[in-house]
Amino acid sequence: MQSIRPLTPMTARKREVPTDFDGAAESYDVLTGLNPGYHRHLRTSAQRLALPRGGRGLRVLDLCCGTGLSTEALRTVYPEASIVGLDASQGMLAIARSKPLLQGIDFVHGDATDPAGAGVRGPFDAILMAYGIRNVPDPDACLRNVHALLAPGGAICFHEYSVKDSRTARAVWDAVCFGIIIPSGAIAGSGTRIYRYLRRSVNAFDGVRAFEARLGRAGFAAVRTEPMDGWQRGVVHSFLARRPSSEVAR
Repeated sequence: MQSIRPLTPMTARKREVPTDFDGAAESYDVLTGLNPGYHRHLRTSAQRLALPRGGRGLRVLDLCCGTGLSTEALRTVYPEASIVGLDASQGMLAIARSKPLLQGIDFVHGDATDPAGAGVRGPFDAILMAYGIRNVPDPDACLRNVHALLAPGGAICFHEYSVKDSRTARAVWDAVCFGIIIPSGAIAGSGTRIYRYLRRSVNAFDGVRAFEARLGRAGFAAVRTEPMDGWQRGVVHSFLARRPSSEVAR
């Protein structure tokens, strides 16, 4: 009989993240707006999916869409695509659904580890997962399930922090967290709990090469990483990959 491994403190903490985001939803857009390049970098990752201009006739999934900032990036870059957004926080989804730019988008409440379990059906021509894979308790299960939702040849982008490979990037990240992000959460009234977790989760997440290897093990091909600019160079990345075109969609 296979033994069940006990949850690590970080894995257990990740299960509480949706509730934390419920409490931070009202101030989330304000705080992210203080981050130079935040919105532009989301558009950059959307552009790196390299879909046909406008995205007409294509289906795109926005995993861990939150308050819809990544969804806005997708709609701006691919205004003719059919977009589905999924998030585990009802509070964040309520904000996303209220935005005029995002009217008509199908927002689904569910766990990004198993989107199909929330009723999300593939195949999708592309998937964007911004600031999400780091927060799921079982990233390998998530990658397997997300891989299955992609059409053969479909593109995926994980817009994510990764600082483990660089001492400089870790120092920059810690300085920004202690000097700006955590104090801003306190000032905004949403508390510091989620932002202290943010710092720890980024430091604990895979390095660039380790995450690329993880994508390969999950069956993705053409794996590569593109940097951001500004202070987030070396801190935030576009992890890009495709489902092999020879595979049969399930």
